[in-house]
Amino acid sequence: MPLAVTRSEIERVYPIITPHIRRTPILAISGADFGLGPFSLTLKLEQLQHAGSFKTRGAFANLLTRKPPAAGVVAASGGNHGAAVAYAAMKLGVPARIFVPTVSSPAKIDRIRSYGADLTVIGDRYAEALAASIECCTRTGAMPVHAFDQIETLTGQGTLGLELSQQAPELDTVLVAVGGGGLIGGIAAWYESKARVVAVEPEGAPTLAEALKAGQPVDAPTGSVAADSLAPKRVGELMFPLAQSYIERVVLVTDDAIRTAQQMLWDRVRLVVEPGGCTAFAAILSGAYQPAAAERVGVVVSGANTTAVNFS
Repeated sequence: MPLAVTRSEIERVYPIITPHIRRTPILAISGADFGLGPFSLTLKLEQLQHAGSFKTRGAFANLLTRKPPAAGVVAASGGNHGAAVAYAAMKLGVPARIFVPTVSSPAKIDRIRSYGADLTVIGDRYAEALAASIECCTRTGAMPVHAFDQIETLTGQGTLGLELSQQAPELDTVLVAVGGGGLIGGIAAWYESKARVVAVEPEGAPTLAEALKAGQPVDAPTGSVAADSLAPKRVGELMFPLAQSYIERVVLVTDDAIRTAQQMLWDRVRLVVEPGGCTAFAAILSGAYQPAAAERVGVVVSGANTTAVNFS
């Protein structure tokens, strides 16, 4: 099966979306900052992106390279994709309707509403919100913007890999959290085999691990503290060949490890990150992924739509 996304397509789309996204910074830290060995780590701070996550890249890639009809756009989301599509639609003057499940965090729901989208909360998990969004598109003629199983979405997320390779060209390995696989699929397409790409998933939502074991996307459990961003039931069909070609391996982390990573990023480097956003870092902190001597590791910090810090 041909790969859905290529480096050349990511390079083509990047200048199209660049005026609308932030080139998020990197942060060089040491494992010693967290009580580990004195190895170097590079964090890609994508939680500083517009709308609070990497999803904004894919949202703009969709709305700028496809032609939304008068009925606008529709998206189903655990929260971050919905916020990103709502933000992009607001900026481009396109009507947007977003469907999220009840598991979506209040911070994400508030973000979506603040951008003026028509929001519907329905079902307990992403799959139910997705079904409702499909029915809405059929009924209204609106353009669906899939959270991960869409070429434009994968291509937009791949621009994060392009940026990171420019900012930290020496990296040997990049750790990326996986839900539906849109982010890691795009990043893997960018790096090809020029750096190792390692997937990190919650033990309670091993979508890619189960797919690789089965040889195809299959339903997986969806129970995790990161369920509002990393538990869509199964990975996308379009990203799966990219995973088979370019992802070195999958490591699993516990919910306790994710919570610890969230707390440690705040305590040690003052980064506010949602559970799904710090899952890749949890692999380093918990020892689920142990860098080799002198290995140069990049970690994508992917989102920060959380109420974890209350300044009142």
